[in-house]
Amino acid sequence: MSTDPYDGFPPGFFDRDDATPDTIFYGPPRLVTHIDDRAIAAVGALYTELGVTGRALDLMSSWVSHFENPPAELVVLGMNAAELEANPVATERVVHDLNADPHIPLPDADVDAVVCCVSIDYLTRPVEVLAEAARVLRPGGVVAITFSNRCFPTKAVHGWLATSDEQHGGLVAELLRRAGGFTEPDVQLRTPPGRGDPLWAVTARRA
Repeated sequence: MSTDPYDGFPPGFFDRDDATPDTIFYGPPRLVTHIDDRAIAAVGALYTELGVTGRALDLMSSWVSHFENPPAELVVLGMNAAELEANPVATERVVHDLNADPHIPLPDADVDAVVCCVSIDYLTRPVEVLAEAARVLRPGGVVAITFSNRCFPTKAVHGWLATSDEQHGGLVAELLRRAGGFTEPDVQLRTPPGRGDPLWAVTARRA
């Protein structure tokens, strides 16, 4: 039986057009939002619905975390120190490149929730990162991965670009299954059909 967490994916699925270190691409601060207001509202509503109130980790974070009601403690982990410093609801900031090192520098069972907004498509080792998310989550804690139809195409992995918006939810759910430690993922389209950016969410609980 294969021990490769990516067994079955086509060769090059998690490669990218721009393979230069991410520290170069993400060096300049980008104090902008990457989805429209309706999709942002859907992210915040999801976090409220899931009851993210205690200590949370925002993976691949930036200057805004989209909470309607911020948790008591929010660890923001991202690539750009200036962006993280500008995040008004952060209580702890960690500059860390998950593609260079998928280890999350937090203790076991440290947080009640892990969220990742419109960034899962940039991970070249997503199974290892999500396994780390399971490690730092407390039992029963929630993981919430949201995404839309926008990306930096040179930094998104080839497999994401080669699959449809509707297939991305199944892909993220499979990555969570391969990471282990989670309940069966739930995939939802969180915005009604129509104009504007769609917002999908994949959620699961720490088993």
